[in-house]
Amino acid sequence: MPKLTTKELAGLSDQLDFEKVLCAKYQAAVQETEDAQLKTSFQQYADQHRQNFTCLLKYLQ
Repeated sequence: MPKLTTKELAGLSDQLDFEKVLCAKYQAAVQETEDAQLKTSFQQYADQHRQNFTCLLKYLQ
């Protein structure tokens, strides 16, 4: 992994937090809605943000 500056690490840390929050919010939306089409969309969004989180985390390891 390339050496990152403190500012870059802080930015990646913020992005990890955002991805985590968005995933949780979309998962909550999946549980709250009755509409099947919305459930599917919200689940896809949650999955994408989970994947983004995992990708960023792997990059930092």
